[in-house]
Amino acid sequence: MSHTALKESVLEKVQAAKQAARYLGTLREAEKNAALLAMADSLRTDRDFIFQANEEDVKEARKSGIPEPRIDRLVITEKRLNEMIEGLHQVAGLEDPVREVIETIQRSDGLMIEKVRVPFGVIAMIYESRPNVTVDAAGLALKTGNAVVLRGGKEALRSNMALVDALRKGLANRHIPVGALQLIDRTERESVDILIRAKGLVDLAIPRGGAGLIGRVLENALVPVIETGVGNCHLYVDRAADPDMATAIVLNAKTQRPSVCNAIETLLVHEKIANEWLPAAIDALREHGVQIRGCRKTQAIIGEGNLTPATDEDYAAEFLDLVLAVKIVSSIDEAITHIEKFGTRHSEAIITEDREAAEKFLTQVDAAAVYHNASTRFTDGFQFGFGAEIGISTQKLHARGPMGLRELTSYKYRIRGSGQIRT
Repeated sequence: MSHTALKESVLEKVQAAKQAARYLGTLREAEKNAALLAMADSLRTDRDFIFQANEEDVKEARKSGIPEPRIDRLVITEKRLNEMIEGLHQVAGLEDPVREVIETIQRSDGLMIEKVRVPFGVIAMIYESRPNVTVDAAGLALKTGNAVVLRGGKEALRSNMALVDALRKGLANRHIPVGALQLIDRTERESVDILIRAKGLVDLAIPRGGAGLIGRVLENALVPVIETGVGNCHLYVDRAADPDMATAIVLNAKTQRPSVCNAIETLLVHEKIANEWLPAAIDALREHGVQIRGCRKTQAIIGEGNLTPATDEDYAAEFLDLVLAVKIVSSIDEAITHIEKFGTRHSEAIITEDREAAEKFLTQVDAAAVYHNASTRFTDGFQFGFGAEIGISTQKLHARGPMGLRELTSYKYRIRGSGQIRT
């Protein structure tokens, strides 16, 4: 397809979304909830078609040599489809933030100023691999009165087309314009640039994926962007950690689902507990198939020939796989400094029974989510009670952490007067 034809194809869908957004902003909560439930029903009705499309994507991905952890993100199982359906039900059950009066100011001259939540308008969602993002984004966008233009990865194209087809049937059943949900079915990288440069049509872009995708969007966008960051997450086992708790949390944070952004990539261990705790912990990790890359002190404890030496590249990496970098530190301050240098401001955790150390870590570590004695795997909109999430923001403006309904709204001021003039 020529550049002109591609641009016309993408912008035609964006313009349709823009037109639908005007209507969505007028919908009442009951209307949106009914549409969400209809979308959920359509996913259930079309499940066989969805599984078939996904099976074709997975087969093609394996044929192309895509690593298994990335394929895991692509697969739609019965459980995952049911979670998508349940997510739509949960979003329908959440309070609608649109039209919420955030603040009221009564001037002495009688002028009434209200700060009110409103939809953004058109949200462009650019993401990789995970088809569940298609459903999460569609549900959250509808609930907040936003139209959404989806541009998923080429490896999930068939899956996304099947999901969007089902979701649009649900919208049509409730007489909602299907233009509110658009899927860019062109896989050329240039289609992303066209989408994120559609100033005046797209009100907000949200990239969700690896560092390359996010960097490309940030560097080329002409529309506002919320950065959903790479998840180079750390777990620090303090000198005062409960050993059994530490092992259980490390295993969960690394192995429960290693291909996601809230899994840990580096384990930091205080030197006072390392000799006693680390060997058994590494044995447990290896039983789960984890490859260890360790610092010199870790090598001295485990044996130089028994693990791969860790480099700065390892400490900076988001493996998204059963690979873990390990570093022994002399203090909590060294752990915090390491996180500051290599972390991506996503999710960080400390395991300790020392309350003072915990508070220091929670206060000084700069990340969207900071944990004490809990797995980083909880950084998730569903787990936080948001119903679903559209991404995890690692920036500090407007939204930070799991982004649910309120993060998908802006606000405006409504002013009511009775003839006031400024003197």
